[in-house]
Amino acid sequence: MEIVESMQKVKERANQEIFSETLQTLAESDRDIMVVTSDSRGSGKLVPFGQKFPEQIVEVGIAEQNLVGVAAGLASMGKKPFAVSPACFLTARSLEQIKNDVCYSHNAVKLIGISAGVSYGALGTTHHSLHDYAVLRAINNITIVSPADNYETIESVKAAAKMDTPVYLRFGKKGMPLNLNEDSDQNNSELSAETVSESFQVGKGRVVKEGADLTFIATGEGVLPAMRAAKKLEREQGLQCTVVSMHTIKPLDTNLIAKITAKGAPVITVEEHSIYGGLGEAVSSFMFQNGFRNKFKIVGLPDDHTVSGSQVEIFEHYGISENGLSQTALDLLED
Repeated sequence: MEIVESMQKVKERANQEIFSETLQTLAESDRDIMVVTSDSRGSGKLVPFGQKFPEQIVEVGIAEQNLVGVAAGLASMGKKPFAVSPACFLTARSLEQIKNDVCYSHNAVKLIGISAGVSYGALGTTHHSLHDYAVLRAINNITIVSPADNYETIESVKAAAKMDTPVYLRFGKKGMPLNLNEDSDQNNSELSAETVSESFQVGKGRVVKEGADLTFIATGEGVLPAMRAAKKLEREQGLQCTVVSMHTIKPLDTNLIAKITAKGAPVITVEEHSIYGGLGEAVSSFMFQNGFRNKFKIVGLPDDHTVSGSQVEIFEHYGISENGLSQTALDLLED
């Protein structure tokens, strides 16, 4: 509750900052919570955690495979390890350890991919994590969660701490709204922690805006531009759009997808990930195999040498923006 109250005084904060603060609160009453980092204490906003709980943090240096191996060992001894590393390296360099030491060995490691997607935009393609959903979806026994706002971040971290199976949480660096259920531009939410807990559940998408003309199914930091595009379409075209925060990529909330697509409106998926193997392909696969034939479009990053720049600039370039998504919606409706 203290986290929520302090957050209400701030307009927008990065989800990975909220992750760190939430973890500190949980660690105060649970000494089994451990943090393992790969020279990521600063970028993961974990310096305060290390100062407060020096016996609950392990630094392995730039050695992501060791990071996951150590975390798996801690989990096998009953600890609750959060393995924190940039998403681009965590889900590539240590993929074999994630597959064998964590998932196949059923060790409840909480894998935390920070600075995900194109958060490291100016550093170029080597530092982009546009593959993580795809590779992790192909591995059995792992839950994949990408929170859209600060509230989803708080609840996903709390849920992960309780899980006895592996989970991957994905966080970015950009300041995000407190709660997208409210006005995402003014961000004046005053929802209580209890209300948020009732509205968030791992494996269940959140409908943050309702409308009958078109549906945006988005995840992570792609939800905010989808919400802004929906409001632009309402303001300028009189269109009413549904916006879903599909924070859990795996397991996918197929019941919600079926309920929404049964109405026949076009569907646009939005993600800070390759158009291959992520949310869009998961949604389209379910729809096609279950007889839904709605107009459909995946918006993400194409099979391309990704341009460099800030996250905002890259989003604009690939149409993951208010203007880009609203135009995509209009084109799909007119097609």
